[in-house]
Amino acid sequence: MKDRLYKVIFEADTRSGKVFDVWLLLFILISVLCVIIESVEGISPILKSQLLNAELFFTLVFTLEYIIRILVVKKPLKYIFSFMGFVDFLGILPTYIFYLTNEFYPNISPVDVHYLTIIRSIRLIRIFRIFHLSPYVRGSQTMLLALRSSGPKITVFLLSISIIVVIVGAFMYVIEGSVREDNFQDIPNSIYWAIVTLTTVGYGNVVPITIFGKFIASFMMILGYAIIAVPTGIVSSAMVKNKMLVTTRTCQECFSEGHAVGSEYCKDCGAKL
Repeated sequence: MKDRLYKVIFEADTRSGKVFDVWLLLFILISVLCVIIESVEGISPILKSQLLNAELFFTLVFTLEYIIRILVVKKPLKYIFSFMGFVDFLGILPTYIFYLTNEFYPNISPVDVHYLTIIRSIRLIRIFRIFHLSPYVRGSQTMLLALRSSGPKITVFLLSISIIVVIVGAFMYVIEGSVREDNFQDIPNSIYWAIVTLTTVGYGNVVPITIFGKFIASFMMILGYAIIAVPTGIVSSAMVKNKMLVTTRTCQECFSEGHAVGSEYCKDCGAKL
């Protein structure tokens, strides 16, 4: 019974697993929609009360699901402190805080805490488990593997960009700040301008007025277009190397997913699947 529940809850290769995930995602969508509607000003008190009742119902359902997940895994503490386990817990916690605050501290407004239930939307990433046979989901798994393998290269790239914006920001502070103090008033604001310019956002709240400053700004704008291609190329290259078929089988030891078709052992911890 325990193994069957595990396959239904943690895997989507079976019909029952797909049905469970579809209903779970449907409940998550409706609960998030209730929180969104509830934040709208002008809705009637009756509707707001109904939305709160619906939110309580969904929280009870998700609490039951969370408890079952803990009971069916081999290592409950590992699941509780895993990323998705933490997200599942945060998805139910704000509602209980909301009602407990209302009950014991009626003078304190718990509204802001209640709206934290929107974090439940993070759980929608489980939608990728349902349609695992589609090429889009295989592509997402390939992209995740590519991002993981290209992490060191992207880190070096981001560090290089950080050095560039700091140096350019300092130069612009020296060049433009000496001409007009309210333009580039300090180095942090100058670095902010460099980031905005490099990413081609260009808010325009701070602009260079000297010839040399405009020359540096032009260089940063052109460099921004070139920089966009660098991480794209890194990830694309890694995607070609890591392209493979994957399943939704989940390791019971470390809860890792995305194993290749036919795999007998976990790709991360080596445990038998």
